[in-house]
Amino acid sequence: MKGPHRPPRLSVPLRWLLLLLLPLGLAVVMWQAAQVAREQALQTLVREAENELRLSAAGLEGHLTRHDYLPQILASREMVQRFLSGASHQDPMPLNLLLDRFRAIANVSDIYLLDRDGTTLAASNWHLVNTFIGHNYAFRSYYQDAIAGGRGRFFGLGTQSLERGYYFSAPVWLDETTPDARPDGVMVIKVLLDSVEESWAAQDAELLVTDADDIIFMASHPALRMTALHALSEEERQTLLAARRYADEPLSPSGIHVYEERPDGSRLVRFNDGPLAEASYLGLARPMDAYGWEMHILKPLGTVYQSQWLTAALAGGLYGVVTLAGGIGWQRHRLRRERELFAERERQTLARARDELERNVALRTRDLLETNRLLSDEIEERRRAEENLRQTQDELVQTAKLAVLGQLAAGINHELNQPLAAIRAYAENARAFLERQRLEAVDANLEQVVELTERMAEISAQLRQFSRKSGSSLTAVSVQACFDYALRLYRNRLHDVEVVRSWSDEAWVHADLVRLEQVLVNLIGNALQAMAETPAPKLILGVEAERTQVRISVTDTGPGIPEPHLSRIFEPFFTTKSPGSGLGLGLSISARIIKDLGGSIEATNHPGAGARFTITLPQEERPDDSQLSPNEEQRSHA
Repeated sequence: MKGPHRPPRLSVPLRWLLLLLLPLGLAVVMWQAAQVAREQALQTLVREAENELRLSAAGLEGHLTRHDYLPQILASREMVQRFLSGASHQDPMPLNLLLDRFRAIANVSDIYLLDRDGTTLAASNWHLVNTFIGHNYAFRSYYQDAIAGGRGRFFGLGTQSLERGYYFSAPVWLDETTPDARPDGVMVIKVLLDSVEESWAAQDAELLVTDADDIIFMASHPALRMTALHALSEEERQTLLAARRYADEPLSPSGIHVYEERPDGSRLVRFNDGPLAEASYLGLARPMDAYGWEMHILKPLGTVYQSQWLTAALAGGLYGVVTLAGGIGWQRHRLRRERELFAERERQTLARARDELERNVALRTRDLLETNRLLSDEIEERRRAEENLRQTQDELVQTAKLAVLGQLAAGINHELNQPLAAIRAYAENARAFLERQRLEAVDANLEQVVELTERMAEISAQLRQFSRKSGSSLTAVSVQACFDYALRLYRNRLHDVEVVRSWSDEAWVHADLVRLEQVLVNLIGNALQAMAETPAPKLILGVEAERTQVRISVTDTGPGIPEPHLSRIFEPFFTTKSPGSGLGLGLSISARIIKDLGGSIEATNHPGAGARFTITLPQEERPDDSQLSPNEEQRSHA
């Protein structure tokens, strides 16, 4: 067998080419790694900026909207309307004190009342030198919107205090009953935004808010406030000065320069001058449509630069390690060739051992497959047995429901025979009236026939609904609606029974509607049977909510349950009724249903009241009307 060949030595030109390619490759790898790191760092920074921008915008909107209700409330106060009806001969001081008290409670800057012409009649800052009293604000849009009958909003600098604020206004009506009525005044509150800007200062970013004219009126950095996002033309500047929104502020340019637009909508910006000119930022904007504003966030790019340099250094180090490893590998190539023969012999030995191991594994695998098949057959047989057991239980529950329907058959027969006899009488009368051309009487008799058929349809629908099968999912169920449904089924047997409903508010439980109705129908039917010989029967239905549970009770005034029978009352086929009156499955099935619903049921003898059955089920929040199924919605409003 031939020995390994000596590896060829590199020629001199190849060595020079290799020495040239190594530093060039190092530069390319470091540059490419830096670009990838920059892009990943920018994407991370964009996600952070989006989250901070969303939270900051929500905080600003929450700070403003929590005061939106105040002008409407103050405008409807009797004291304000009484003063506005005769302001010329009334002392404004009580109203000033009232407005100042509301200002302190609501933690706003100012509250003031304007008359129909826009002149301030009363204000919370009546005691200050720059008070609003006597000044006319008819030029403000919040006055114009409110005096037109709407609710106004406005942002700008105060003409007296020169403080930035957000204004809410509402009309004050003395008489709005006439068609041509117009407001008699305007109630205004002013909210300062300094506290919001102070909260922004703690973030590792610069936040600013611009209006529709790209004026920065809010910013975490004081140098950016009351500046223009972009340079304004002279016409735009004069228009803003004429509107007096920002008083006589110069509105100089902020100096922001966008030097890169990114595909994800973000921008890389820097400042040409000012205190922020030494850094670059990633900028994002979020519209605030409710106010006509746009919120911007500027995240410093320092972390991006650090990630670039660190990744480039790591890539360069990795490139050096790979290059060094390549050189070492080339040097070790000769030794590897010398070991190949020995390794080949070892591989052959290992191959034989592997083949033997594979044969052993194949034998063991066949045994495991056979065991797994037997286990799968056993699992499938158990699954079929459980399915048969579940189906048998469902059929037993359905049989119990049909048994209850059989007990109700006599009453239902009476309920249907009466309308049928009345329908026949009305039909014969209608035929006689028709022969006599008494059409009004014919119409009246036919109307009675329609009402009687609707009643019969309602009775049939209740029976059909009670006999249907229940579903497998648990939802929110109204206990009172289930009681009402059960009582309607026994309506013909409740004429001489006093029914007491003991609950305050509607309670909802986590259960299945059909199964809970079946349990209550069974308990009420048992109670009515127990009170058959009672002189003054009384049926007491109770619902009591306790934290996370609801207790449902059915109490009768019958003879009660003998003490020896209490421990066996829920056993299958146990009954105290006479032969032929029942199978003894009703309470057993009811107990099984309540257990499946995650609750419990117990039977006791109530002192002086007969037997009491108490059901405990998990409490559920009342669902929205949109989440109720048609059956549940009909039951909950029955």
